[in-house]
Amino acid sequence: QVQLVESGGGLVQAGGSLRLSCAASGRTASNSAMGWFRQAPGKEREFVAAISWRTGSTYYADSVKGRFTISRDNAQNTVYLQMNSLKPEDTAVYYCAARKPFLVLTTTPSLFDYWGEGTQVTVSS
Repeated sequence: QVQLVESGGGLVQAGGSLRLSCAASGRTASNSAMGWFRQAPGKEREFVAAISWRTGSTYYADSVKGRFTISRDNAQNTVYLQMNSLKPEDTAVYYCAARKPFLVLTTTPSLFDYWGEGTQVTVSS
């Protein structure tokens, strides 16, 4: 079992930056592919970024490529999402998610097994 707790959301002006953190607990958390997803009001949950458990390979949605960076600190069981050059359309609840240990990376929300409660990110124009 893996428990996930997000933090770091807030209100920021367009062009600003935020850093989200996802603290994972559970002895196999460091062996899990991790991802960030977001959901805006009235929209479906969408993929933002993901990182593999073994090689550290990363994947990004086209809408955030070049602006967002996902990283992980396995010693701290924490995954980060650095968000720069934020836009109003980035406003959403951001969720951290994890696959069961040793599974390959995916960008499909339904294939992630564990989810955090989410943290609100609001970007004002």
